[in-house]
Parts: sequence; structure tokens; C-alpha cells
Amino acid sequence: MTLTPMEDSRRLNSPPIQGRGRGWGLSAGIIAELNARASAMRKYPTEPEKRLWHALSNGQMEGHKFRRQAVIGPYIADFLCPQKALIVEVDGDTHDGDHDARRDQALADYGLRVLRVTNHDVMTNLDGVSQHILAVLQQTPNRWASAAGHDGDAA
Repeated sequence: MTLTPMEDSRRLNSPPIQGRGRGWGLSAGIIAELNARASAMRKYPTEPEKRLWHALSNGQMEGHKFRRQAVIGPYIADFLCPQKALIVEVDGDTHDGDHDARRDQALADYGLRVLRVTNHDVMTNLDGVSQHILAVLQQTPNRWASAAGHDGDAA
């Protein structure tokens, strides 16, 4: 069986979260489907997601970078800060607590922490939500040394 270059690149495993790794033990078809869904979710975000992204984007949280709709294993995380291994999920009224707990545990098994905020809080208290996210970011250790943290590296 001959694979196209794109199919072959999807097949290759790389470590999760480092860069935009692929793998996770999933088939190329499932990964492609998850990436297509994540892309559609980025294109058509909910209003709370738009508002929170506006607060998280462009390093506005003391320089912490976030990704929107990041594919992690069989899941799509609303917002991911790879440096801190922190996921921020915006939950509506229809979320199932048991399902969320299982999902959070699976993501914890990948070494990620999940912080959940509600649509209502984002819509009515974005400043408070932003302050809470920033406090969690400040309390969470970095997964690797940041380029800005090296003294004397720049000439």
C-alpha cells in the first residue's frame, strides 16, 4: 500500500503537545477528522469563546501563548497554553459532569490540567475570569525553559 505524502505525515507519531505533534495512537483518518472539526470550531466560535479568545490571544496574559481548539488525543480543547500544560474549557449549560470528569482525567493522564469556566461567567465577568486564569498561570510551573528566561543568550 502506497501512502500520499500527506497521509504518510499523518501516520508518523511525534510526542504530544510539543510543537503540533501528531500521533496519540489514532488513525490518520480520525486525526484528519478531529483537525477538520477543530478548524470549523475556530472558524465559527461561540460568543463566549470569541470573548475569551480576545482576552487570551496575542500573549495578553503576561506573555503566555494560547492555541484555540487544540487537538489533544481524541479531544479538542477550547484553549491550550502548551508552556503551562493548561487547558481552559468554556462550558455551557449542556455539559455532562460525569463525561467532563472522565475527559479531564484522560487529559490529566497526558500531563495536562483543565480549568473550566462557564459561558455565563465569561459573558458577565470576563475581567474576573481573566484574573482567575492569570492566577492559575502564575501558580503553574513551566514545562520547559522559555527563550525569554535565558540570561545572556542574546548578543
